Amino acid sequence: MKKRLTLLLIVFTTVFSLGVNAQGNSWDTGLDIYNTYIWRGTKFGAGPAFQPWVEFSNGGFAIGAWGSYSGAVLSGDSDSFMEADLYASYGFDLGENSAFSLIVTDYYFPESPWLEGTSHFIEPAVSVELGSFSFMGGYMLSDGVSDIYLEAGLSAGPVNFILAAGDGAYTIDGDFGICNIGISTSKEVAISESFSLPVSGAVILNPSSEAFHIVVGISL
Repeated sequence: MKKRLTLLLIVFTTVFSLGVNAQGNSWDTGLDIYNTYIWRGTKFGAGPAFQPWVEFSNGGFAIGAWGSYSGAVLSGDSDSFMEADLYASYGFDLGENSAFSLIVTDYYFPESPWLEGTSHFIEPAVSVELGSFSFMGGYMLSDGVSDIYLEAGLSAGPVNFILAAGDGAYTIDGDFGICNIGISTSKEVAISESFSLPVSGAVILNPSSEAFHIVVGISL
């Protein structure tokens, strides 16, 4: 695990260094706040989720950090949840509202030491956008873990539909099956003449766990 993390850190650092020396660099940061944290059909932690992110980009390349901290963390609740991820991606513009992206994500859970813990999950993934249609596939890797997740999406005006399936940790029995059905939308809520607040919402059904969720969030 330590060798794998060291290699991943070298890759992130090398690509980041190349990007810093290039023209057209861009930095961005933000905070999303949701009533709960639902990821790929599964709920994590209790209470509201605070999700900060920082990203550096240059052209089609992006590298960043993203986290989620449930409201229970602030109160010391035993059902708290923390996540701190690193990711790198490169997107190719295919024209006609189409794109292809390669993504590598290191999912980390701060309950264990970053260098020595076993709470790292490395996922190489691909994402394809063809007009209103989208598809992504990820292969989660860790000690004794090799889970597949496939997701298809369709945009119809202001509404987005997704249908996803996976195996391993994504389903109750570990067999490949549907684990995430969702409908989402978003809008801008005017606060003043010069400021509006992005609001998003989704209804999510996980047929594997028989769980149904309603999620609403704001972006700052």
